[in-house]
Amino acid sequence: MFDFVHENKRLIQIVLVLIILPFALWGVSSYEKSANPAEAVATVNGSRITQQEFENALRQQQNRMREQLGANFDAAMFDNPGIRREILDSMVTQRLLVDRAKAARLVVTDEQMAQVIGAVEVFQEGGKFDRKRYASVLASNNLSPLTYEARLRDELLGQKMQEAFAQNGFSPDSVSENILRLNEQRRTVSVSTVTFQEFMAQAEVDGAAIKKYYEENQGEFRVPEQARVEYVKLSVDNLLANIEVSGDDVRKYYDEHQSNFGTPEERRAAHILISAAPAASPAERDAAKAKAESLLQQITQKPARFAELAKLNSQDPGSAANGGDLGYFGRGMMVKPFEDATFALKAGEVSGLVQSDFGYHIIKLIAVKPSRIVSFDEAREGIVSKLRQQKAADMFAEMAEKFSNTVYEQSDALKPAAALADAKIEQSGWLVNGKPEGDIWNKNMLQAVFNDEVVKNKRNTSAIEVATNVLVAARILEYKPASVRTLDEAQETIRQKLAHQQALELAAKQGMALLERLQKGDKPALKWGTAQDVTRLKPGSLDMGLVRKIFQVDPARLPQYAGAVDVQKGYVLARVDAVKDEAVDGAKRARYAQQLRQLTGEEMFKAYLSDAKQQASIKVNMPEKAPE
Repeated sequence: MFDFVHENKRLIQIVLVLIILPFALWGVSSYEKSANPAEAVATVNGSRITQQEFENALRQQQNRMREQLGANFDAAMFDNPGIRREILDSMVTQRLLVDRAKAARLVVTDEQMAQVIGAVEVFQEGGKFDRKRYASVLASNNLSPLTYEARLRDELLGQKMQEAFAQNGFSPDSVSENILRLNEQRRTVSVSTVTFQEFMAQAEVDGAAIKKYYEENQGEFRVPEQARVEYVKLSVDNLLANIEVSGDDVRKYYDEHQSNFGTPEERRAAHILISAAPAASPAERDAAKAKAESLLQQITQKPARFAELAKLNSQDPGSAANGGDLGYFGRGMMVKPFEDATFALKAGEVSGLVQSDFGYHIIKLIAVKPSRIVSFDEAREGIVSKLRQQKAADMFAEMAEKFSNTVYEQSDALKPAAALADAKIEQSGWLVNGKPEGDIWNKNMLQAVFNDEVVKNKRNTSAIEVATNVLVAARILEYKPASVRTLDEAQETIRQKLAHQQALELAAKQGMALLERLQKGDKPALKWGTAQDVTRLKPGSLDMGLVRKIFQVDPARLPQYAGAVDVQKGYVLARVDAVKDEAVDGAKRARYAQQLRQLTGEEMFKAYLSDAKQQASIKVNMPEKAPE
C-alpha cells in the first residue's frame, strides 16, 4: 500500500509538512495503555484483547455492512456465533502480525501515517486535511486521536507484514508461460444437440412413481406462510411535493456559500529539486545550493532545456522522469515557499532558487487555470433542489417519531398514520415469508409482517425503516399459514420433472452412442452449428462441463469430438476443428507472472500465519453476546 508514497514522493514531500504537525502535537502511544482493564476476550502472547475492543470492532463491522447493504442489512446476522468468531479471529491475527512486525523491526513512520490519514476524505475540508474536522469526526465515533492513530499504526504494520510476502511470491518463467498458453489457447468448435424435447413423448411416468417422489421429497412441496397487506409509507420523496422554497432563501444560500459555486485558480508547474534536509550540515547545504545555482544558470541561458535538465538532475523521483512536471495544483497543496513562488510567476517564467525544508527548487510555471464562479442563474436550480431536499429531510425527522408513535398507539388501523403522513393507504400482492421482493418488502419488513402479534392479534406492524428516510407500517388483510401442497396439487409438477429426467437420460444415451461413432470415424447425419472459438476462461454459450471435455481431446489429429449432458438442452456434441495457440508477448507474460507471484505470495503468507499461530500462545474466551 506504500507504493503510492514512493511513486508520488514529490507531492507528498511538499504536502506532509502541512499534515505532520497535528501528530507531533498529539503524539502516539499504544492503545493498550488506555484500554479498559475489563476481562479479556482473547490474549495473544500475553497481549489482551478486551471486551470493549471486541465490541468496538463488531460495531465497526456492523456499520460497514449497513453502508454496503442498505435496506437489506440485517443486524441479526451478528448474533451468529460464527460471524462473531470470525471477527475475533481477525483481531487475534492482527495482534499476532503486529507482534511479529515489531520483532522484525518493521515501522510505520509518522510521514506514512500522515499520508494515509491525510488522504481520508472524511478528514478533509475543501480537499485538504483539516485538524479540527479530524478531531471532530473521531469524537463523534467515540475515538481519541491517540486511540485511532495507534490502531491505524498497528493495522498498517500488519499490512506491511502481509505485503512482505505478497510482494515476494515466485513464478518460474516456464510455469507462467505454460499457464498462459493453456488459458489463452483457442479451440474452434461446432456443436450439435440431441435435445431432450425429442424424447418427451417416450417418457412414461405412472402414478406410483409420482407418489414415491412426493413422499421422498416433502421439502420441495412446503409452502411458506403468506399474507396480503395494506400499508402506508412516510418518505422524504413524498414530502417533497409539498415543499416550497422562496427566492430570498435561494439568494441567501448562494451568497453565504460562494465557495461552493466556483473553482479556485490552479497552476501547472514543473520543478527541479536538489535535496537538502533540514538536518543536513552547512557544507552539504552549500553544496546543494551551488549545484542548484549552476542548473539555474544553465536554464537562464537555455530555457528550453528545463525538462531535459530536470530528468538528468532533479532529486524528486516522482517528477524527474516527467521533466519535473507536477501537474495542476491549487493553493494550500504545497509548502508555503514553493506555493508563494509558483503563484508569483507568469506562464512560461522560471523562478530563482526557492528554498524549502526539502532543499532548493527551480520552478517553471507551465500554465494557469483561472478561477471560475458559477453565476446565480446557473446555480439557481441546483440550490432550489438542495434546499427542498434539506427541508423535506428536516420535516421527515420531525414527523418520523410521531408517525411511529401513531402506528403503535392506534394499532387497530392505518388511517391515522396515513393522515399524519398525508399519504394514501396502498395494498400489496401476496407476500411470502422469507422471500424479500421489491424496494419495500425486505427481510426486516417481512419479519415485522409475519410477527405473531401482527398475525394473531391483527395489529399494525411497527414503523420499519426500509430505506434511508423511508418508513413503512403495514397491516394484514389476508393470511395463509404455512402448509404442504397436497399430492393432487403437486402431481403435475412432479410428472413434468420426472418426464424431463427420463427424456434427458434418453437424449444422453443417444448422444453418447453418436459420440462413439464419431470417435471411430463414422459420419452420422448431424446438423452442426456455426463454428465458434472458445477458451478455458471464455466458454461463450457452452456449458463449462462440455468446455472441459473439449480441452481434454488430443489436438494432434483433427477433427476430434467430445460430448456432455446439458440439463437445460439435452446431450451436446462438440466437433473440434482447429486449435490456435496465442502468441506470447512480453506484456502478457508479465501479467501472468505477476498474478502467479501474488498467488504464491498469498499462499506463503497463509503458511507463515499458520506457523505463527502454532508457535504463539493464544487463548480465546468467546463473548456470548453481540453489543446492543
